[in-house]
Amino acid sequence: MALSIEEFLAQDERKDLLRLLTAGSVDDGKSTLIGRLLFDSKKLYEDQLQALERDSKRVGNAGEHIDYALLCDGLKAEREQGITIDVAYRYFSTNRRKFIIADTPGHEQYTRNMITGGSTANLAIILVDARQGVVTQTCRHSYIVSLLGIRHLVLAVNKMDLVDYSEERFREIVATYKEWLQRQNIAIPDLQCIPLSALEGDNVVEKSSKTPWYEGMSLMEYLETVPLHQDINMEALRYPVQYVLRPNLDFRGFAGKVASGVVRVGDEVTALPSGKSSRVKSIVTYDGELSEAFAPQSVTITLEDEIDLSRGEMLVHNNNRPHVGHHMRAMMVWMDEQPMDKTKAFYIKHTTNSTRAYITNVMHRVDINTGEKVAAEGMRLNEIAEVKITTSTPLMFDSYTENRQTGAFVIIDPVTNFTSAVGMIIGEDENATKMSHAVVRLSEYGFQESEYDTIVRFTEELRKRTGIIIECVID
Repeated sequence: MALSIEEFLAQDERKDLLRLLTAGSVDDGKSTLIGRLLFDSKKLYEDQLQALERDSKRVGNAGEHIDYALLCDGLKAEREQGITIDVAYRYFSTNRRKFIIADTPGHEQYTRNMITGGSTANLAIILVDARQGVVTQTCRHSYIVSLLGIRHLVLAVNKMDLVDYSEERFREIVATYKEWLQRQNIAIPDLQCIPLSALEGDNVVEKSSKTPWYEGMSLMEYLETVPLHQDINMEALRYPVQYVLRPNLDFRGFAGKVASGVVRVGDEVTALPSGKSSRVKSIVTYDGELSEAFAPQSVTITLEDEIDLSRGEMLVHNNNRPHVGHHMRAMMVWMDEQPMDKTKAFYIKHTTNSTRAYITNVMHRVDINTGEKVAAEGMRLNEIAEVKITTSTPLMFDSYTENRQTGAFVIIDPVTNFTSAVGMIIGEDENATKMSHAVVRLSEYGFQESEYDTIVRFTEELRKRTGIIIECVID
């Protein structure tokens, strides 16, 4: 029976959303694969097809074939060089699921672009040229995928048409890749290996008769059926407060997005960092009240007691709390053109909280081509390192492996407002007891204005040498 317009729209709205990224070495066929997915899924409009055919003849790099990469490579420099430079996002849907694809660059110098595209991804497709096999960039991107906590990974062995669809070659590449993962102690919960030809369309949307030895699913079949419900932490309630709603004297609600877990009316919750407890009185939305809310819903929560809560603070269940503190260890990716300045007080953006942060120590830098830990004093563009961070006000955080929402942060340069780095929290700094933190209002202690500069310089030198932070506030 045919669906009405209203029923069709309601059904379409209920589809879940899969965010995925493609990565791989230069010219492995990432953009071509995405273009082929869109083309074979019949998700292109007539004017797009006409423009694609016209551009393929004019600037294409696929000979007599349609150059599907042009659907993603929109920059002039990308089309001239036949490479991807910026992150290109493409949206499409099938009868079973909605998709947002991030086409990320393969060049090492664009590592930060891949981090940007992968920060929200549920799944990664790493392409390998069947002729070249596993190369340095394959290992680099796999390491970044594991660092980002992406649970589902597809090793897409592309250009099988250029090796005569050889089963032996495919098995050899898969064995080499799995051996590398094991050597680096990288555990991927869900790894799928698929032989395909993006240019010819083999095993992209439909199973190909040219690979009768391959018994798995086509790429599109897997993308439509990969389970996503396990990717969100539904056990630990984390509700960062984004805004306090007070339209009148009778209503005081805390608006925000459920980062993880489930909250129900009547639940006893604890406000952090104050530690005060209350019960959930109601869960309010634009469409009416709910009996429960779960990640990633955006709702407004009211409490039975008057608790002082503001932006950046968090509601949690009392029996499952995050770490609360000033000190943390994290893996960080440097994204600024300017090298790290450890004397600078950055801003850290974590959930809905923003505060001052100091990078107190760079433990080591990771050479992700080899997986080795290298001694380092600072960080430069695209480098990845383990660091220690101290914040002015306490943060409520989990390790990134336990909770991606409360385990990630952004470092912002206070002068330029550029994003200097992004990070994934490992856990508390075990040596934090050796450090201390204090905020001093200089005027309260009788210091004269002429003395301010000397005191600030002294406290900054103390921080660099000992890790003790004394933040001077000048009124």
